[in-house]
Amino acid sequence: MKIKRALLSVSDKTGITELGKELAALGVEIISTGGTMKTLQAAGIPVKAVQDVTGFPEMMDGRVKTLHPKIHGAILAMRDNKEHVRAMAEHGIVPVDLVVVNLYPFEATVAKPDVTLAEAVENIDIGGPCMVRAAAKNNKFVAVVTNPKKYGQIIDILKKDGEFSDSCRLELAREAFAHTAAYDAAVTAYLTEAAAKGASY
Repeated sequence: MKIKRALLSVSDKTGITELGKELAALGVEIISTGGTMKTLQAAGIPVKAVQDVTGFPEMMDGRVKTLHPKIHGAILAMRDNKEHVRAMAEHGIVPVDLVVVNLYPFEATVAKPDVTLAEAVENIDIGGPCMVRAAAKNNKFVAVVTNPKKYGQIIDILKKDGEFSDSCRLELAREAFAHTAAYDAAVTAYLTEAAAKGASY
């Protein structure tokens, strides 16, 4: 499957403009959120805001932006399932073929001296893990990238083949689930310690 549409939403901006430029040069439509979108725009890369896809603005201080059927339906739809294809057509959902996401820096946040419980909790990513897990689950059709060190390899593959092999998407999915598992473990460890200390808001 050719990569026609990509969703980029990263906390770690390392290499994201280079990736965006290469994707745009390959004719890939890019949709993005918040800070990532501003970074891409500043580099002159064509990008469409997620809120223009969903029809809803980012709200609640960014807590709600990608949790929408036009995002998750676009990621989770099985392209060889007639009912899924019908639902996409009926609801104006355009498939996303590549998801590039890394998560709020929770461990860096809680490593700061005197970090408050409220600050730590605010840095628990919700939308990011949802997109990563959705893309990883649907790896038959969607490639998911969580590690900026992979960007060069991703571009090389797309320049050469224009698409990812099944084995490549499966390996990327494995890495993605490992990424979210480690993230959840870090959150669990922090909250366990906070509860033991009787932390409060």
